[in-house]
Amino acid sequence: MAAIDLHTQLLLDEYNAARPVLERLLQIVLNTLQVELDKTGLYVTTVQGRVKTLESLAGKLERKGNKYNALSDITDLVGARVVTFYTDDVDRIAAMAEKLFDIDWENSVDKRRLHQLDSFGYNSLHYICRLPKTIVDDPDCPQLNTLRFELQLRTTLQHAWAAANHDTGYKSGVEIPREYMRQMNRLAGLLEMADDEFSRIRTELNDYRRRMQNLVSNGKLDDVPLDGETFRSFLETRPFDQLNKRIAAINQAEVFETSLMPYLAVLKAFDFQTLGDVAKMMAECENDAYRLARHQLGTTDLDIVSSAISLQNICIVYILCHGGGKAGLRRLYDWLNGANPQNEQLAELTYKQAAALPFMQ
Repeated sequence: MAAIDLHTQLLLDEYNAARPVLERLLQIVLNTLQVELDKTGLYVTTVQGRVKTLESLAGKLERKGNKYNALSDITDLVGARVVTFYTDDVDRIAAMAEKLFDIDWENSVDKRRLHQLDSFGYNSLHYICRLPKTIVDDPDCPQLNTLRFELQLRTTLQHAWAAANHDTGYKSGVEIPREYMRQMNRLAGLLEMADDEFSRIRTELNDYRRRMQNLVSNGKLDDVPLDGETFRSFLETRPFDQLNKRIAAINQAEVFETSLMPYLAVLKAFDFQTLGDVAKMMAECENDAYRLARHQLGTTDLDIVSSAISLQNICIVYILCHGGGKAGLRRLYDWLNGANPQNEQLAELTYKQAAALPFMQ
């Protein structure tokens, strides 16, 4: 490194004196971002930051020292970064940051808009910000409101590209042979396409969920394919509550809530294609499912029953009415409990309980 001139040395001395304030500024920024992200429910992969090291600052000043009259002219002494999964979340977090911080628009840059087809620079949104007094107001440390910091917003793939760029030495000014530049450009295009596709798929999935939820809420179950999303929407309508209450009333029992999602595999094994198939099974089997529960509980003093009892008994009745027998019951318990020897005994007991009921005659 060349000899440090007086101006650079003064800036480095100023930096050393300001280091505790910079560290405090960084923590406030990171905490503010994390709290706001938690409030909004936006899921991100990383919230991280750093205070520029003395060595890094010295190198910057060696290259561009004449550009800075004072330490406050350097906008990236404190840097924070938020990395998201999706490109549209970058814009959501940008809107959040614009409400939280005072943005220095003249020095901020959206590299996504500058990106050219033949470039292999990385896409990223860089805001230069200050902390407003609504976040921190410390008369003993006014620098917290005057020092600027850089906030980078990018996707995971953009972050991977930036790291790869740095590793190749491109950002340090090393000339890359044309052959490798072409390969890097191709990779950049693939990453950008992947980013767009992830966002598109998420948007389409959200649209699909809304359409299915609308069909479920309107009772058009024959038009709704049976899958994890639609079954969850169906369960949100609490279709088994009435039967659960009837069953609980047998012993004046309390209903203990439990997830019914494991029954999706059972319904799929029945070769059901739509929620309409599930509704038909309910209509066909719920009265016998109640009779089975009455036979199961009537001679006991159980005062707590699972919210799964209705669907489980409906499945039991369906299996027995369609010739599944003990083997079918064993498979049911294997699907629900995992394969184990006790399922054989449980299937035998259930079959005996059901044998005396009218639907088995």
